[in-house]
Amino acid sequence: MTQLDLNTRWSLLETQLKESFGKEMTMESILFLIGVRELGSRPRPFTKEEKVDLMHIAICRLLAASGYYELDHLDQDGWPHWKLLKPLPHTDMFSQVHLLREHVLTYFEEEEIFES
Repeated sequence: MTQLDLNTRWSLLETQLKESFGKEMTMESILFLIGVRELGSRPRPFTKEEKVDLMHIAICRLLAASGYYELDHLDQDGWPHWKLLKPLPHTDMFSQVHLLREHVLTYFEEEEIFES
């Protein structure tokens, strides 16, 4: 997949999210959305710490597709806990964003949340 393809797909996802939620979505808000979805919780107010935890859940879930994480267990409250399987690549910020975008797009496509 070329960079143009990634950017085009990303723009389409941003448009679909804006139409669904009525506002622009940042990477953080997209990760939060994925985290809430993975938690399987009904919408409710989350503390600042829970919001950070939800974004961590999303990142682990996304990077599990590339073998970086695996689901270890669910705690007594149903929150997933992940185990790091291999070190994350040490890259610059641009490469990290690119990696996350690729995984976010794959997540939305595989989960069939929006049409491509």
